[in-house]
Amino acid sequence: MSHDCSHATVTSGVYPFDARGVAKRFRHAAIFGALEALEPGETMRFCNDHDPLPLLSQLNNYFGSRLQMAYVSREPGTIIIDFLVVE
Repeated sequence: MSHDCSHATVTSGVYPFDARGVAKRFRHAAIFGALEALEPGETMRFCNDHDPLPLLSQLNNYFGSRLQMAYVSREPGTIIIDFLVVE
């Protein structure tokens, strides 16, 4: 599946978040803030240049079962993860 994160399209509750354009010192705070803003049933499609394993652990610890994570792409240089907020 090919996805271009530079095209900000919202389709049925899927909101793109391209972390590559956020300064590293603000990145985690911006991701947490964006996820907090989502309503149950909405998804943030996260794009990054590397697999953010420490971030995924932090998100799991903070959100627990309220957040489902699924890789869309794990290609080198283009990691895409869907974060779905559930009730």
